[in-house]
Amino acid sequence: MLAAIDAALAAFDGLRKAPDEGDGVRAVFRALRYVPRAKEALYPSAGAVAPISRFFLDPELRDNADALARAALPARDDTGVMHVDNEPGSRGGYSLYVPEFYTPERAWPLVMALHGGSGNGRNFLWTWLRDARSHGAILVAPTATGATWALLGEDSDTPNLNRILEAVRSRWNVDPTRMLLTGMSDGGTFCYVTGLEDASPFTHLAPVAATFHPLMAEMASAERLRGLPIYLVHGALDWMFPVEIARQTRQLLAAAGATVVYREFEDLSHAYPDEINALLLDWLAGT
Repeated sequence: MLAAIDAALAAFDGLRKAPDEGDGVRAVFRALRYVPRAKEALYPSAGAVAPISRFFLDPELRDNADALARAALPARDDTGVMHVDNEPGSRGGYSLYVPEFYTPERAWPLVMALHGGSGNGRNFLWTWLRDARSHGAILVAPTATGATWALLGEDSDTPNLNRILEAVRSRWNVDPTRMLLTGMSDGGTFCYVTGLEDASPFTHLAPVAATFHPLMAEMASAERLRGLPIYLVHGALDWMFPVEIARQTRQLLAAAGATVVYREFEDLSHAYPDEINALLLDWLAGT
């Protein structure tokens, strides 16, 4: 708990200093990197401390008796937070969360969440863990093999994602009809690069704050795009990838035959809206 407190205080300290920095936006991003560190330090106490357990639940479920009972279950060898070759500074590994109430008797939805440029899966796991824990989904957060995802040149990330997915599916009961590939910024863009391939195993795509080139739609096969569920999320104030790109992408993908849902946040810049996760899981369950 002390480590979590120190990380949270470091985040606030960085945010307070950001306006005086030469590049305030980057200073904010640096400060926010402490938030997943705080969550990672805090989460092991969730099974024993009720207020911490409630913090890692969807706010709408924090007074739900069934959700609280599920959340109180201790982790086993095959549940909880796990890291595979994904220590800080490493590349190509992944972090994983399997709900503590997992049972193999039924097939579970899977979310593979791709971090943004220069990020890592170990930190990005915490963008999604609360919702995976609340609503019951297996969560995988890989780290790119390079500094960011293979958007140009040789694609070393798609084979790695397939390897990771197969490792998870070999151990846990994953629903093959509900496998979501989502990501933020470069990770969202890579959702298109790998997710539009004919051989992609993912049944749903949800790029967030991503960019898109029309050639991607032209290169994807009509069979892959026909009826493919895609949920686009973008901020109207995005300074990195202007919202006009997302609006055009919606039209291009819909015209190519995909089943597109579009959500635009009026007050969002180039950032990830945590509140979208529960909606994505509902969409994954219902499509």
